[in-house]
Amino acid sequence: MKQLSRFNITSLTLGLAFLYLPIVVLVIYSFNASRLVTVWGGWSLRWYAEFFNDAAMLSAAAMSLRVGVVSATAATILGTLAAVALTRGENFRGRTLFSGMLYAPLVMPEVITGLSLLLLFVAVNAERGFWTVTIAHTTLTMCFVAVVVQSRLGSLDRSLEEAAMDLGCDPLRAFLKVTLPLILPSVAAGWMLAFTLSMDDLVIASFTTGPGSTTLPIRIYSEVRLGVKPEINAICTLIIGSITLVIIAASLASKLSSRQGESAAPL
Repeated sequence: MKQLSRFNITSLTLGLAFLYLPIVVLVIYSFNASRLVTVWGGWSLRWYAEFFNDAAMLSAAAMSLRVGVVSATAATILGTLAAVALTRGENFRGRTLFSGMLYAPLVMPEVITGLSLLLLFVAVNAERGFWTVTIAHTTLTMCFVAVVVQSRLGSLDRSLEEAAMDLGCDPLRAFLKVTLPLILPSVAAGWMLAFTLSMDDLVIASFTTGPGSTTLPIRIYSEVRLGVKPEINAICTLIIGSITLVIIAASLASKLSSRQGESAAPL
């Protein structure tokens, strides 16, 4: 194996520091006892207690979680079906148009997407709130799920499905019994990516939200405009910890799934 040079190690260290040092500083200052974010006043859990006593912030966090779970689940189902259609139906009429419309949110600026959805909801006289934000996030994240699942389906051996159908399975049963377990790690990865994008979105949610449906990013942005409070650091630290736990759980589940697949392969 080629050994890392001093230049490569230095570049890697600087790159990782650029990415993660601000996060480390944010986590440390979330335990700051001082009200001033630039002055260290000792270790304290004061701002975590402030967050759990802030009804408006808790309501926004609950709204973001509900929107994220529902939109990620819907996006995973629709994105997986779209990926199956593009992978298995290679020559159906309108495939180019379908794939172009599916992947448009990948390259479309979020401002344009949010404004387009706002005009749609106004045109159909839809009351803006939880469901409009959920539909908007589903539209945004479905294409990311489709990309992840389609890459896995493209490398999958189709003879496994054909063997299942030769043994008496119809196409739907073959998909549920053979294909879906094999692509389950990529489906789970697509769900987590969709959930993370939903939790992170500010622009599209600001166009499609309504009274009583403020998401956490909108709430944080409105607070930060008046000055960064230590409570914001505590909220961000909790989000980072939650995402870290989800990533660890997903990694363990993926390893377990791959081991089960390897053990079942000789059979």
